[in-house]
Parts: sequence; C-alpha cells; structure tokens
Amino acid sequence: RGRLARTARAGLTGFFDRGVRVTEHGNDGRDRRFPFPSSTMSNVQRVASQTRLEDAFDVNVEDLQTLGTFIINTARDEDTSDLSILIQSIGTSCKYIANCVRKLGLANGKLGGKAGTENVQGEEQMKLDLVAHQVFARGLDRSGRCTLMVSEEVEQLIPCATSPHGRYVCVFDPLDGSSNIDCSVSIGSIFGIYKASERGVRNDCDALQPGKDMVAAGYALYGSACNLVLTIGGCVYGFTLDSSLGEFVLTHPKIRVPRSGKIYSINEGNAKYWDPGMANYVNHVKHVEDPPRSLRYIGSMVADVHRTLLYGGTFSYPSDSKSKHGKLRTLYECFPMAYIMEKAGGAASDGRGRILDILPTHIHQRSPIHMGSADDVAEIERFLAKH
Repeated sequence: RGRLARTARAGLTGFFDRGVRVTEHGNDGRDRRFPFPSSTMSNVQRVASQTRLEDAFDVNVEDLQTLGTFIINTARDEDTSDLSILIQSIGTSCKYIANCVRKLGLANGKLGGKAGTENVQGEEQMKLDLVAHQVFARGLDRSGRCTLMVSEEVEQLIPCATSPHGRYVCVFDPLDGSSNIDCSVSIGSIFGIYKASERGVRNDCDALQPGKDMVAAGYALYGSACNLVLTIGGCVYGFTLDSSLGEFVLTHPKIRVPRSGKIYSINEGNAKYWDPGMANYVNHVKHVEDPPRSLRYIGSMVADVHRTLLYGGTFSYPSDSKSKHGKLRTLYECFPMAYIMEKAGGAASDGRGRILDILPTHIHQRSPIHMGSADDVAEIERFLAKH
C-alpha cells in the first residue's frame, strides 16, 4: 500500500472512543481515508517513543528499574515494607542534597563556605553540613519508621517522633568529605540501618549494636554523577540519578569487588606517624611488588571507597601515633562501608580482625579501618601482625 501521509491529532472529546481517521495516498494517485483504531495508535506511539529512546541511549527501556520499584520488589512482609519506606525517604534526602551540591557555586554563599561552628569532634562545620543533617533528620523522622537516629553533626542521640511503625534505628554521616565542598571534589552521604529491639519504643542501647547486626547500609556519592550504592543484607546494587526523570535508576546490579587490586588508597601525609607494620606494608606495595601498585587518594571516604568497590585494591585509614584509636567514626562511617564491602565479596578490618564484630561503647567512637579486596586486606593484617 502507499505511504502514510498524515495522522489526526488527539484533542476532541471522545477521541479515544472514535479512533482516528488517517489519509493514505494510493498508488493510483487518489487519497483514501480510513479509521485508525485508538488502541493501534497508542501502540504505534509507544513503540515509536521506545525506539527513539533506545536509539538515543542504547538502552532497553523495559530494563530500566528505579530505586522505588527495586525497593518495593524486595518487600516480603510488614518489616521489609517499612524498611522500603525508610530507604525511599533516604533516597529523597540524597536527591535534595545532590541538588544543593550542584547549585553550590550559584547560591551566593548561602550553601558554600564555613558555618562558623564545630561538630562534636571539634571539626569545623560547613554550611552544607548543617543543611544535609537537617534534610536527613527530618526525612527519617517524618517517615515514621525510625525510633532513634545518630548523626555525626550532633553530640547526643536524636529521638524520633513516637510511631507504632517505628522499627529501625538509623546512623548517618550526612555529608562526608565536607572539607572538599568548595573546591568541587566528590563528597557523599553514608547511612546504616539497624532493627530496633522493640517496635515503636525508643531504646538508647539500640544505637550501640555491632556492625554485623545491620539490616541495610548505603552511601550516596555526589560527583560527576550522583550514585546511590545500597545493600539490604544481600547483594550490593548501584543506582545513578537521572536528573531528567528525577529518579535513581539501577545501573550497577550485584556489584562484586575483585579479589585483589592494583590500587592502594591512604593519606601518605601521615606517614611519619604510622606504626612500623603500616609503613612496611606501604613500602612493600611501592618498592617490592613488581609492578608496584598505584596510589589514589581523594580525601573523601565515600569517593575513595566507591573506587575501591568497583576497581579493587584497598582503602586504609590506620591508627597512628597522632590518632591512637583511628580517625574515622565506627558507627556511621566504618560500619556501613564495611558492611557494603563484605556484601560485595570484599573484607574490612580494624587491623586485628573483622571490624563488623566490634561492639561500640560510644556513638562517636573511632576506629582504624582497612577495607577492599579480600586478599589485599588479609595482606595488610599480616604486615600489622608482625609488630
């Protein structure tokens, strides 16, 4: 038959009931009009739209899965349904913070720069630190699924509004690497989720559980793209924020860290404070191994761990003569990242053993940490055990 010359546009009342009349130019030179059912029209438009999207981005749109649908599909009972609501609240907070990070240089000083205050560790707070904390805390509280929160930015435990659905305790670093904010280096948010001992009841002891008791953990990375990496006790999944959709889309299913890697990540500016075991390990990977390993250190834990998760190798922040108990916080930095790393097939240690086995005694407790490829972390432990 001849080619399709024109299709009528929708817009009249009853359009979808009547169908569309289409003009066709026949081989005999005469125009013919015939009804084009609305159901067929809809299918043509859907297929055409899908084809254009697949041609433009080389993706199958039927494979696109958002964080929302992914989380809902993991819900098996009332507990996991409430966990889904909680994680979606965290996802919304991360999208808000990502938007703030993008606007940082255009906000006339309202988001960038120092806040003129210090957190409980005596570290200078940035304005975006405080914004990120408020966004996380309000989102978690209003979800109605938390009994208690712990934040890096607040000295005391944060109680949540009483709710009969409160089943979980959330610990978080709302903005990791904030010293890098004003120079546009990648920063991130870290969170971990525990089960509350009693539903709807605040119990302060619930905040001091070992990392192995977590039910979920994740982090958001605000860099060239906004990534959300998440585990709900099984595999590790990576999502990327599609700003045109306003949704996190699954892009890295079932992440697995390599058994060993070619990269080590550590702040060599602290080398003169290191214990002999740590110094010997770094000397080994730099000067003894052939070929030597590459040093990569960003100074933002989320960014360094994200690279380690995908490429393998190690990330270390050891104890030293300056920081006898380590620098990073056990509860809301070390535990969530270690939990993710283990679920991806890697390992995480405090230098003596599995870090997730530690029972914290204080919400802002610190710990040394070494994480990454399982074989490489075991090698660090062997060097440290010699001294």
